[in-house]
Amino acid sequence: MTDAIRVSSPITGTDKTLSFEAGHLAQLADGAVVARIGDTMLLATVAAARSVREGVDFFPLTVDIEERAYAAGKIPGAFFRREAKPSDQAVLTCRLIDRPLRPSFPKGFRNEVQVVGTIFSADQENPHDVLAINAASAALMISGIPFDGPIGAVRMAFTTDGEWAPHPTYAEGDAATFELVVAGRALTDSVETDIAIMMVEAGGTEGSFVKYADGAPKVSEEVLSAGLEASKLWIREAINLQRELVKEFVAARGPIKTMEYKPVLDYQDDVFARVDAVGSGPLAEANKLTTKAARAGALDTATSAILEQLVSEFPERTAEIKAAVKSVTKEIVRRRIVEEGVRIDGRNVTDLRPLSAELDLFPMTHGSALFQRGETQVVNVTTLGMPRMRQLLDTIGPDEFRRYMHHYNFPPYSVGETGRVGMPKRREVGHGMLAERALIPVLPSEQDFAYTLRVVSDVMQSNGSTSMASVCGSTLSLMAAGVPIKAPVAGIAMGLVFDEGKYVTLTDILGAEDAFGDMDFKVAGTADAVTALQLDTKIDGLPADVLSKALHQAKEARLAILKVITDTIAEPRPQVADVAPKIVSLEIPIDKIGEVIGPKGKVINTLQQETGADIAVDDDGVVGTVTIGAKDGRAVEEARRRIALILDPPTPEVGATYQGRVVNLAKFGAFVSIMPGRDGLLHISKMSPLNAGKRIGQVEDVLELGQAIEVKVDDIDPQGKVSLSLAGEYADMVTDEESRPPRQPREGGDRGERGRDRERAPRDRERAPREGAGAARPVASSSFEAAFEAELADEIGDLGPGGPAFSDGDGGGRRSPRPRRR
Repeated sequence: MTDAIRVSSPITGTDKTLSFEAGHLAQLADGAVVARIGDTMLLATVAAARSVREGVDFFPLTVDIEERAYAAGKIPGAFFRREAKPSDQAVLTCRLIDRPLRPSFPKGFRNEVQVVGTIFSADQENPHDVLAINAASAALMISGIPFDGPIGAVRMAFTTDGEWAPHPTYAEGDAATFELVVAGRALTDSVETDIAIMMVEAGGTEGSFVKYADGAPKVSEEVLSAGLEASKLWIREAINLQRELVKEFVAARGPIKTMEYKPVLDYQDDVFARVDAVGSGPLAEANKLTTKAARAGALDTATSAILEQLVSEFPERTAEIKAAVKSVTKEIVRRRIVEEGVRIDGRNVTDLRPLSAELDLFPMTHGSALFQRGETQVVNVTTLGMPRMRQLLDTIGPDEFRRYMHHYNFPPYSVGETGRVGMPKRREVGHGMLAERALIPVLPSEQDFAYTLRVVSDVMQSNGSTSMASVCGSTLSLMAAGVPIKAPVAGIAMGLVFDEGKYVTLTDILGAEDAFGDMDFKVAGTADAVTALQLDTKIDGLPADVLSKALHQAKEARLAILKVITDTIAEPRPQVADVAPKIVSLEIPIDKIGEVIGPKGKVINTLQQETGADIAVDDDGVVGTVTIGAKDGRAVEEARRRIALILDPPTPEVGATYQGRVVNLAKFGAFVSIMPGRDGLLHISKMSPLNAGKRIGQVEDVLELGQAIEVKVDDIDPQGKVSLSLAGEYADMVTDEESRPPRQPREGGDRGERGRDRERAPRDRERAPREGAGAARPVASSSFEAAFEAELADEIGDLGPGGPAFSDGDGGGRRSPRPRRR
């Protein structure tokens, strides 16, 4: 085994070290690198096919993240106890890696490439997503696969002190108000080279608006711009460390051989020239139509005409002609934007499409809304649930549950096509998580609003930025559902075209402008703070002034959308819908949790059965929380009243009568709940009225769990134990205890004498037949055992030999096994 190549570097401004190792694991892969920060470690591998798969007209890059449960010292919770489908976080990490890597491969490279990241160790402090981006880039750098890298990445956290901190831990990120992940590449080979930002994924943290209210600085467009600029230092450090790894790898293993490949071009120059000459006029006219359907129809007609005219000139090159038509269309659209400031649908570069909003679309949902921007239309529905409905997370991260879930669905009919419907694709997961990230900062805390929240965004029709329409519609549906969000949130998708040395920023881009442009970025936020940002660029570098202008242009659009939202619903409704559960939450001392739950859950189960409310008990190790929910508000209030009585139970009065319920049975009696939090003992000796005045053999013969019974409080001892007796129709009946003859004192008075009397009695009875004329002489006895035997004989007849319930031949007065009844 050859020695591993290791490089490491301290991370500026922290006490952490970033390290890469190659040449030890997975050496049959084209490239393999183990990356580490803290005690979080992962392996990134890359492999490429040596030829192009037939019929492939795109670059087949696949990124997979394998989150091994053992990395966090866990066993998977699934039935088969092994990892199954990737978690949402793993899907997001795949997308974070894919987005900066994909544009870094050369044009025409169509060989299949697979990047696999395997998480070996997760220290619950340092996230692995940014580490995976750097490791994937490092693996590509030593693989020989054509790659215009390296790519560096960093996570930044905006602290409550107004500083950007690099590579924060999970805890530091939670304590901050905003986090952003930035990836970029170097523009030159210089160590101090400038960095071209390629990808940004950012969002506010839970409770950030509470921190703002406490004085923390808000994340504005200026703060974001400063954060992106500051990130370049740590991106450069990651890039330089990768370059050092390549240098050490070459020194140890020799030059890296670049993989040979044959570029695949969509069309040749001769085809493009003829399509441009023949079709530029018809295509330009088709692109002047402002509606998507009409424009698509006109483009199809123009394409068919071009094919008909050129197919004889270029036989068997139909695919090239179609690809050239797309390229000519792209040039026409971009040139018109840059030169005339006019877009596909006739708007200028800052115009928004027509906006509209509706509420309460469906009667049985808790909150619903429709948001429409131009031809993009999304239905959003909010559902409120009990706290126990939160999603439990079986991941390698520190989070154990998810209280707010945002799910995004993009059915094929939304673009007028057929397709697969079923499990969400990675794009749908990513868009849902982006909308979730945009709204989390304004959600109320669980203490203020105990509900679990789920929002579903169903795209009805799509022509650009359905993810930001989901943000706007979700704000509407949350407010309609009565969720007291801190402020309404709106989102807008922006684009950029760079041509002829000019940067043109586009507001509210269409789907075609997204495909034809050089940058796509989405911004969501309130009137005075950004809550989420996603940015991808296809060009080398973005000047700071251009980015700043784009962010401010996005804010103007966001404010216009917010006005439409607040004109539709000015503030969250004061009450949840009638069909939604009513929930109240109260804190209780942690030592009272057991009393609320009861032995084996008997108390809480009884409360739920009798009130019809759903009751959940939780604690944070310091204080307990009881959450009560039901569709009927009266059930909630009744359950809360009873729990209050358990926490501060009233004291029963001696001599008072109560309607109780049997909550536990024992050999010596029954425990009866006479009021919330207060049970008393009804001794078996006081139950004979339930059996026509006869003695009770077993408590279960006359009482059962849950049975209602009227009782009277006879006594309360100094420890608060309550002694009960029967009341109501049984009140005047004499109990077995009261009818028992008084115990007579034995001669001798002391214990020794009584013991000797018991020892002599059997012997006296044994001698009795021999002393008389043949008949046994009766022996007088005043013991309880004899009286009970006589009572049994009167009740069920002679029990026969060995039948008495108590043996009188063992000399010790011990109870023998009770006879079975037949």
